Amino acid sequence: MSSGLYQRKRKRPELNLVPLIDVLVMLVFFAFVTMQFKQASTMNLTLPKVETAGKSELKDNVITISIAKEGTVEFNNQHATMDTLQELVRQVGSVSKDVTVIIRSDENTPLRYVTQAMDTCRKQGLNKIRLQSR
Repeated sequence: MSSGLYQRKRKRPELNLVPLIDVLVMLVFFAFVTMQFKQASTMNLTLPKVETAGKSELKDNVITISIAKEGTVEFNNQHATMDTLQELVRQVGSVSKDVTVIIRSDENTPLRYVTQAMDTCRKQGLNKIRLQSR
């Protein structure tokens, strides 16, 4: 009597990669969505000195704005305030726009004073602004 049973060949187990890739993509997407990026203002940064600053020789059409760490301002070695600085820069800008502005500030001067002086100059069309460093 022959056996009516036949042996069934077993299929090789297959690993379905599509669901694994989907899960991996979702994990990466979730990591990027929930990641917190720190802003530069929250990091404790100590900015370096400018060691490679070259010497620029400026001969004419130069005004100097000096800013102390308390926010006091000097315009061409004359005491000024931020309000009078706007008027002085406006007068210079009405004469010529081809004036180089050198902004000198103490290393502990808050950035808001420097940017306010730069913004005042740019509003009057004085775009040749240089920062003096050590």
